[in-house]
Order: sequence, then C-alpha cells, then structure tokens
Amino acid sequence: MLWFLSAALFLFILFGAALCRHALYGRRQTVPESVAWANEHVPFLPDIAALEPVTLPGADQSALPGYFLRCGKPAKGCVIITHGYTDTHIGALKYAKVYLDLGYDCLVYDLRGHGDNPREACTYSVRESADLDAIIRFVRERTPVVGLHGESLGAATVAAVMKYRPDAAFAVCDCGFCDIMPIFENGLKAMHLPAFFVHAASLITWLFHGVSFEEMRPLDALGPEVRVPMLFIHGEDDTFISPEHSRRMCRAVPGSRMALIPGAGHAASVLTDFDAYARVVGEFVRDTEKRRN
Repeated sequence: MLWFLSAALFLFILFGAALCRHALYGRRQTVPESVAWANEHVPFLPDIAALEPVTLPGADQSALPGYFLRCGKPAKGCVIITHGYTDTHIGALKYAKVYLDLGYDCLVYDLRGHGDNPREACTYSVRESADLDAIIRFVRERTPVVGLHGESLGAATVAAVMKYRPDAAFAVCDCGFCDIMPIFENGLKAMHLPAFFVHAASLITWLFHGVSFEEMRPLDALGPEVRVPMLFIHGEDDTFISPEHSRRMCRAVPGSRMALIPGAGHAASVLTDFDAYARVVGEFVRDTEKRRN
C-alpha cells in the first residue's frame, strides 16, 4: 500500500511540475515572428517604422521595452495597449487604428517574459498588472488622459490593475479571463487528463514562483469600488476563453458595458469585423469624453 501511495504522489508531483512549466514557460513568439504574422493577417496594421522606442518602468525596478505611435495631430491622450500570451508588442498594434482614428496616441509594450524581455514565468496578470500600474503612472506624467486596452492575457492584466485604483480615463478588455483555473482545467480535460492535476501545478508554482494559480483571478480586482469606465468585448464564438468570463467581470463593475462580436473566435474580434469593433469602442470612448468634459 505504501509503494502505491508513493507512486501516486510521485505522479501527482511529476504531472504538476510538467503542467507548471508548460503554463508558465510556454513557447513565446519572437518579434520577427509577430511582424510576419501581423503583415499577413492585419490589413489595417500601422506603419511599424513609425514606432518610437521608449524604456518603460516595470514593478520591482524592472524595465520593459515600449513603443509610442503618434496619431499625427494634437492628441486627446494616450492609450496603453497590452498584448496577449505568447505575443509581442506587434500583436497589440492591430488595435491601434481604432484609437489613432479617435485622436489618441498609442503605447504598446512587451509584457515581462515576452518579446525582447528576458525569459521568465508568466503569472497571468499578477505581476503583469503591477508592471502596468507603473507604466500608467509613467504615462500620466506626460499626458492627463490615459486609456487602457488589453487582449486576452492583456485584458486580464487591465482588469487586474484595477486593484491599484489607477488614474485611467477608460479601460477596454477584449476576451480576457476572469479566473485562470477553469482555463487550465478545461485544457487538461481536452487532453483526457484529470483536472485535479491543476492543483499540483498551482502548488509547485507557489513554491517556486511565490504565486499560485488561485491568485491569477482578475475578477477579484473588480467591484463597485472601481471608478474607471470599463468595456468588455468578446468574440461570440470564442471556445478558448468563454464569453462568460467577460460577462462575469462586467457584472462585477456597475455601469460597465459588454459587447459580443458575432462570428469571432478568440482574440479575433477586431479582425472579424473591424467596423463593428471600431464603432463599439468609439461610442464607448466618446461617452467617457463627454463625462470628463
């Protein structure tokens, strides 16, 4: 009996460690790979050569590579766009035209562990939101109006940064998760593996990285105390992160908005129907401008 328990514990730890490594250190795109993908799939991609490099402050004295993109006229403010998991700042550029057309400069950057940053564990909005809070304060020193936009992990990061009570004019969260645990559990079920292995991975992640999967829950940063106007967008056909994640976050913030893009899968809403996407975001941003004025 003892050998059986020992073997079961060994397998529990082994699978947990494998899942931990896969979840936190999955293969990331290089910047050239992101550029190639964007050139092929984004017909409204802005001129990459026009990007102005800037070194951004992150949490814990870290530094992140960022890039400004100017709207070509006196700007109303600056929108910080945060990309998704495995992507780079280039992936965030597919949202830039929406804001450039509205009269806002844009700032894109590489999340920690992504793009041109040194490789490190992804904490699915925990440390990423602390970085974003530092970036918001950096940008606020240069313009009084700062907007936020995030895709997938970036959207979760935008939601999670609300725990820092950022001085932001508005926030748009596209296909974000409200809780990472169900995403990992569904992934295991799809591979016909027991979902409880996610708890082993969470324990190992906590032991080696100081943060558990249970903490990777942006929903906990949201509530009636959030004063930043928020818009949640989700592809109606997203099977990777269910639209219910956005619905739950929207319900948590009184007065926030929710928009579904028909026919869009994960992180594809702006590519599926750019006009509808720009209309939804434009109406939301213009409403926040009226409130400020």
